[in-house]
Amino acid sequence: MMENIVGSATERARRCNPEVKVTGEVLAEEAVSALLREADNASALVTGSRGRGELKGLLLGSVGLAVAARAHCPVFVVRGDKAGLAGTHERITLGAGEVETSGDAVRFAFREAEARACTLDVVRAWRCPAHETADHPLLAGEPAHQHEQQASAHLDILLHDAVADHPQVRVHRSTAEGPARKVLRHRTAAADLVIIGARRRHRHYGLQLGRVGHTLLHHAQCPVVIVPQRI
Repeated sequence: MMENIVGSATERARRCNPEVKVTGEVLAEEAVSALLREADNASALVTGSRGRGELKGLLLGSVGLAVAARAHCPVFVVRGDKAGLAGTHERITLGAGEVETSGDAVRFAFREAEARACTLDVVRAWRCPAHETADHPLLAGEPAHQHEQQASAHLDILLHDAVADHPQVRVHRSTAEGPARKVLRHRTAAADLVIIGARRRHRHYGLQLGRVGHTLLHHAQCPVVIVPQRI
């Protein structure tokens, strides 16, 4: 049975692009361990999003979640609605994290946007402290928008080298108030791909995904890429 599944998938992949070399293999071992080992020598790993049983089609399966959270190469999780999967938006969204933990994700996003000849939409989410709001009448002017200005300055630093290295990539920068997981989830409705970085701590073997990663893997309207960053 497994040989038939792999054979069918291999043939379908060949039909999608005959110029790409496609091979298939069935491994007699647990799926997560096998995929993580293969990921150690891969440029990227691609997995579907559907689990099995009653939750099929609703949430990311346990194999996909474990691989996305632990692999040492970028992981594509193919999910989303019809428009997101069709790839017709001609736009990639990059969630801008911290400078020290986002370098690999930024470089990956620029390479992907260049290969696809599409726009790279880079967004940095920001939030006011609980006692502030950006439009509070008593906090108008610089104090009210300090957080937004900091977010914009953060983007300048984060993207400086990549913009210089990829001058042909069309970059749209923006900041948005709100939790990053909600901001990025909303942006996926108009994207062909959403990319975020994920910290990989040395000798840490548990799931290494934050709230943003979990939200996108379960609810994004387009495919998701998790790019690991060693810290």
